[in-house]
Amino acid sequence: MGVVAVVAVCAVLAVPAFLVPGLSRRPERGTRRTLGAGARAGGKAPGILGRLFGKPFHTGSRAMSRSGSAGRRSRGRMPF
Repeated sequence: MGVVAVVAVCAVLAVPAFLVPGLSRRPERGTRRTLGAGARAGGKAPGILGRLFGKPFHTGSRAMSRSGSAGRRSRGRMPF
């Protein structure tokens, strides 16, 4: 379920990044902030469990950042 949510948010972030690159950074920062809070909360578990609980949030945040930057990068390559 979580993977589907991250994929859906990545797709939603890629579209505004392509259409309106300047306005796409704020939603991207919001999702990064939300996932960062989850990673911090998961990271408070003791020992190796902290890394295991925080890892999905870090991975999701990285995926969302990549989709936004890919949309902006592809917009920059367009001839118009």
